[in-house]
Amino acid sequence: MGKYKICVYAICKNEEQFVERWMNAVSEADMVVVTDTGSSDETVERLRKRGAIVYRETIVPWRFDTARNIALSHIPEDIDICVSNDLDEIFEPGWRDKLEKAWLPGSTRARYLFTWSYNSDGSPNKQYEMEKIHSRHGYRWIRPVHEFLKYVGEGIEKEVRVNDLVLNHYPDLNKSRGQYLPLLELSAKENSEDDRIVFWLGREYLYYGQYEACIQTLKKHLAMPSASWDEERCASMRFIAQAYQQQGDLGEAKKWIYRAVAECPSVREPYLQMAKLGYIEKNWSLVYHMTEEALKITQKTGSYLLEVEAWGYSLYDLGALACYEMGLYKKAYIYSKKACELEPGDERLKKNLEFIKQKQ
Repeated sequence: MGKYKICVYAICKNEEQFVERWMNAVSEADMVVVTDTGSSDETVERLRKRGAIVYRETIVPWRFDTARNIALSHIPEDIDICVSNDLDEIFEPGWRDKLEKAWLPGSTRARYLFTWSYNSDGSPNKQYEMEKIHSRHGYRWIRPVHEFLKYVGEGIEKEVRVNDLVLNHYPDLNKSRGQYLPLLELSAKENSEDDRIVFWLGREYLYYGQYEACIQTLKKHLAMPSASWDEERCASMRFIAQAYQQQGDLGEAKKWIYRAVAECPSVREPYLQMAKLGYIEKNWSLVYHMTEEALKITQKTGSYLLEVEAWGYSLYDLGALACYEMGLYKKAYIYSKKACELEPGDERLKKNLEFIKQKQ
């Protein structure tokens, strides 16, 4: 028995393929409680066989916050720490010991590292902080989608940072996001002053190819007084630029990318976007300048807005092409070689490197 009574809880639907791996990871908890929202496969049976307490619930209309609040309500009152994670998310071994060492009397929530994506060798690529470990009382889930754990307890919320506690995400890439857009539209209607929801809605319109809706929604986001985080504002500008580019307006796209660079010059993403636009225009000096500026940035911000492409081979590939077209063969070779090192299986990059080597 540990210092605290810990319960892992989750919602699920048709996730039988994840049960064994997930239950192995959460077995360090005192209790595992799962709310199934309509599985037609063997998810429930497999969870129960492994010792999870499973409740079946029908949630109409569907909302993620409703589902998670129902799941939370099934946790016994005497639990000290609640750990919310999904069946496609796996804690690295030893997580309980790390959590108990960091959790102090009076703590209400814990922050830890979440791995969203990986490099080809399996090492973490995109990571940022997560905060879905919390005390049994004083919290409630809000928002129909991209749900958030809101503190509603008495007194001051007290967070702790759990060093070396890592939750890894291994999503089912075949799962549909079809319900996200209507839920985000509902969320924006319910929380019209929440700038983050407006941002997420505008981004979702971009994913769905609704470019004019994307532009208007993200311009609204930028006009909101509460939208003050420079990295998120930069992302809004970049997405607006993408929407204009998809509409064929490269001039307006370029204006918005320049605004994105000015808004947050310490992230690589807008430089990469402008380099790509320069490539389309065959503006090699622009491509070269943007790749040079981007590669001066050597530290990731650690936010959820990081785009993994900006930290892969693309900048070096574009830089190599620009240098070659400008007659800078020695630098083109250096860039091309680095691109190959970062993406060793890409035949096009290998051929480019050999061609540049011969030219040099």
